[in-house]
Amino acid sequence: MRNIPVDVNRLGTLMCVVPPAPRVNQETGEVRKDREGNLIYVVGVSVRQQGNRRADVIEVAVPSEPAGIAEGVRVQVADLVAVAWEIEGRKGTSFRASSVTAVPAAPTAPSAPVVPAGGSAGRGKSAGGES
Repeated sequence: MRNIPVDVNRLGTLMCVVPPAPRVNQETGEVRKDREGNLIYVVGVSVRQQGNRRADVIEVAVPSEPAGIAEGVRVQVADLVAVAWEIEGRKGTSFRASSVTAVPAAPTAPSAPVVPAGGSAGRGKSAGGES
């Protein structure tokens, strides 16, 4: 297997589209563990490249359950690696990362007062003319 580091800064917007779930061995039904004995979780992440309307979904395996990750949450992925694999004539690419974390929501600016078209707020004049 070949590990290929991925520059996540070039990927653009990352969003959770499938919440974290344990990776299960399809043959035995057991939850898979990494070399250190941590349970492996998989998160479905939508990747939209900068300047491109196209989006792809990748499954990212991480050691231990990511906290605060739910569908629709923007995420950051640390130490993303693509792993090219081949098993019994089948080929593919899987993705691993050291962590997937939620991106804190940006603070919203207070809204400005609404000013009617053609008028100004707070002058005490009615829309019908002079007062």
